[in-house]
Amino acid sequence: MAFNSSRYHLLKVNETFAKGVKAGERVLDAGAGMQPYAHLFAHAIYESADFTKVDKSYAPQTYICDLVDIPVEDRRFDHVVFNQVLEHLPDPIAVLKELRRVLKPGGRIICTCPLFYQEHEQPYDFYRYTQFAHQHMFEQAGFEVSSIDWLEGYYGTASYQLRGLSKNLPLWPKSGEIWARLLALPVATIIRILGSLLAPILARLDQHTDSRGVGYPKNYVVSAKAI
Repeated sequence: MAFNSSRYHLLKVNETFAKGVKAGERVLDAGAGMQPYAHLFAHAIYESADFTKVDKSYAPQTYICDLVDIPVEDRRFDHVVFNQVLEHLPDPIAVLKELRRVLKPGGRIICTCPLFYQEHEQPYDFYRYTQFAHQHMFEQAGFEVSSIDWLEGYYGTASYQLRGLSKNLPLWPKSGEIWARLLALPVATIIRILGSLLAPILARLDQHTDSRGVGYPKNYVVSAKAI
């Protein structure tokens, strides 16, 4: 599998979040899927929740449920991990309110979510969110937002675009004037090749440099606390 700088940055922000979790505190991984960050919380009491309806592999879950109705008491958790899930929820504010319910006052949540990404896990893919949407939704749900940051820099976004372009740029358009279609074939072929060569370079540059603040991110990361 080609190197993906977003996965690198996801691990890093979750590692940082986990360092703020004290031994014995209770953590909910909401929409946990395969639980890629569970090992970061080995010092804590780790619980997970997912509805497990997408056609993919899942790790065993503590709670199999819709995240709008988690079968636990109020204020059970000290922290919530919420990675790459918000775009899959038809009623995101209702879920954020439920996560607020199960968090203790002052409890922390980390949320990562795409701004620029293709449709995936169909048909459970509903929204893409700007930073202003995140601010609005978290405040509506009873959180105080500490920060909203780019997960990766524009190099990471461009790398993702180039990977898609190298696979999907049409070599032979479905219709059009014949001269234009004939021209598209070599032009699109060259661009595909360049995209496949440049995408991994930009991904590595995104790992080792900070290109945030120019262009736009592929994902946002939100840090907030329950109030």
